[in-house]
Amino acid sequence: MQKLGYVYIMFNPHRTVLYIGVTSDLEQRVYEHEEGAAEGFTKRYKYTDLIYYEILDDIESAIAREKAIKKWNREWKERQIREINPEMKRLNNEVFRFN
Repeated sequence: MQKLGYVYIMFNPHRTVLYIGVTSDLEQRVYEHEEGAAEGFTKRYKYTDLIYYEILDDIESAIAREKAIKKWNREWKERQIREINPEMKRLNNEVFRFN
């Protein structure tokens, strides 16, 4: 059985910069963002607020989708986010199995 893939978009606390990522374990990845466990770009810019995610059938599909979204301009990305999350609220608690 193949694992699902996830494409996700995070905001920094000031809501100025978007981060688009892909993972096979969204809960773990969001936790890593919140805790600053991922070194480099994501830690430096403090991407802590999950504002969008998609569930795909497999990681290969998620990678392809991530690459496509990264090519979009910011307006298109925000339009996609607002279709799912009109208020662009923080969705972190939605992905945790145990709150």
